[in-house]
Parts: sequence; structure tokens; C-alpha cells
Amino acid sequence: MMKTDKILQSFKVKDELNSEIWDYASSENDKEPHLKPEIDEKLLEIADNFINFLGVDVDIEDITMTGSLANYNWSSFSDIDLHVLIDFDSVNIDKKVLRELFNAKQGMWNSLHDIEVYGYEVELYAQDANEPHYSTGVYSVMNDEWLVSPNRLEDTFDDNKLLQKSLTWMDMIDGVERKSYLQGPEETLKMIQKIKDKLKKFRKCGLEDKGEFSYENLVFKFLRRNGYLGKLSELKNKITDDTLSLEE
Repeated sequence: MMKTDKILQSFKVKDELNSEIWDYASSENDKEPHLKPEIDEKLLEIADNFINFLGVDVDIEDITMTGSLANYNWSSFSDIDLHVLIDFDSVNIDKKVLRELFNAKQGMWNSLHDIEVYGYEVELYAQDANEPHYSTGVYSVMNDEWLVSPNRLEDTFDDNKLLQKSLTWMDMIDGVERKSYLQGPEETLKMIQKIKDKLKKFRKCGLEDKGEFSYENLVFKFLRRNGYLGKLSELKNKITDDTLSLEE
């Protein structure tokens, strides 16, 4: 229960941006602080490494930081979401194929690396510069300026309602695990993918409708922070490994 309370508390809005990341001393003439110079420099270095790893000659539109650490809802669970904005139209590859390639590459890169900046994990994302991105705080690391200033919204969500909605998904995930012992691996993998797709759509609708503090987005974050999203992925990997293995 203590972990549940900690997760619920992590969604509460703070009075300021995280002072470990943002330089308030240099923001006297600006509405919002800038990234600390050493962090800005390090994130550009990390992004450059990631771009080289992609292995495709691309036009970089920008490198941005977004997510809770670029907003007032940061917490100890936060990570640094670093987006490399790419002009997909500049690459002579089918967009769907390119998206699948970059998804695979960013998944590999994030799995292979364990990079932290002042204790916060850095996660990379290859973003189509033309695709919509729903966030109330977006900072250009490349140009050292806010593209979308963070908006200190009031956290009006109800803890009990959020917990009940989260429990519904947790029961669904636990159910897949229980049924995996009774049904074949192929059917279980289908169920796992169905839940993942449904949850992705669920979160997307919430972000489009009510933004960061929609119950849909908070439920997704709750499941990520309490390990249930990881549990689903681990089950998928285990079933896949068992299916591909051959025992004497």
C-alpha cells in the first residue's frame, strides 16, 4: 500500500520545475528557466550518439525534451524524454517501414543503454517532425528555448477513482497471466498484444481530450510505475522464448 500511496503522490503538481534540471538563477528576464548548460550539452551528446545508431541519413529538425521533467508534475519516477525530431519526408523510405525501423532501433538503444543525468534515466524517441505531440511542456535542447511553455495545471483527479480505474487494467493483466497456463502460447500472445493496443489507444484519447491529467494518461503512468506494464512485456518475452526453445 505504501508504494501505491507513493505513486499517487507522485502525480501531484509541484510549485516549481525541478531545480536539479532547470537553472532558475539565469531566468530573471524569462518567464521560465532554461536547462542547466551542462545538461543541455550532455543531452545533445546523447542525441548525437542515438542519431548515429539509427544508421539512416536523416534531416534533424530539432532535439527536444518533454514529459513530466519539462513540467510541474515531475517526481522521483520521472525520466528525461529526449525526442529527436526527424523529417520523415526527407528519407527515401516508405513512412510505415521507416517508423517500424526507428521503433525497433529506439527500443534496442534504450535497452542497451542505462544513461542517467543527475539520477534521471534518459529515454530516446525518434519522432516524425510532422506528427502531433501532446504535451504542455516542450523544450528545444538544440536551440535552448521553450517551444511550449509548461502550464501549471491543478491536479483535480480523485485518488480513489484513479486507483479503481487502474485496478481494472491490473486485473486484466493478471487474468492474462493466469490464463497463459491454460491456453496455448499463440492465444496468450494475441491477448497481450490486444491489451497493449487497447491501452495505447486509451491513453492517446485521454491526452487528446483532457491532456496530462486525464485519467487515461494517469492510469497508464500508474501501471508503468507499479510495474504492471513491465509485467506484461516480461510475460510476452517469456512465452516467446519458451516457444522458440527446444528441450531434450
